[in-house]
Amino acid sequence: MSNIVDSIRENIIRQSKIYEEKNGYNYYENHIKYVVKNALELAEKYGADIEVVELGALLHDSAAVYEYGPIEEHNVYGEKLADKMLSDLNYDETKKELVKKCVLNHRSSTKLNRNTIEEKCVADADVIAHFDRIPDLFSLAYHDRGMTILEGANYVKGKLERDFNKLSDESKVLLKDRYENIMKVLFN
Repeated sequence: MSNIVDSIRENIIRQSKIYEEKNGYNYYENHIKYVVKNALELAEKYGADIEVVELGALLHDSAAVYEYGPIEEHNVYGEKLADKMLSDLNYDETKKELVKKCVLNHRSSTKLNRNTIEEKCVADADVIAHFDRIPDLFSLAYHDRGMTILEGANYVKGKLERDFNKLSDESKVLLKDRYENIMKVLFN
């Protein structure tokens, strides 16, 4: 693990705590660390550059964590933050461009723009992290959005279905049994 990875992780953890104090949600503890875990597993399985994938996973929601730009475009603003943070650390230019593409193309709306295995690892890991944190989805539905029991259940079911369908074909195969079991247990 490089010093740059450690530095970026420390920055994201620190900023996540600041965000939590203001907004009641810790991006690192509740989402990013799961994306990193899943991204590293996929990188190993798919033969991707481990460091690029780890940095991409750490930075993929950086614009949200830093409250930089509109949340709907957090991938675009996150790419800008990744550029600045990695440049400040004198990170290799070629690898920096790969990390920035991971951040920019992690959202489902950018699926057709994913050109590297590293981008696919980060994007798929972002989706898989939702399966690691299903209680967060229910909290979003019931607590944050004030949905009824049925509305919330339908929201979470739809979210998980959409998420599964966003995965690359290779990752769908890996997650298929888990997805089917979750759907059966929760929504029979």
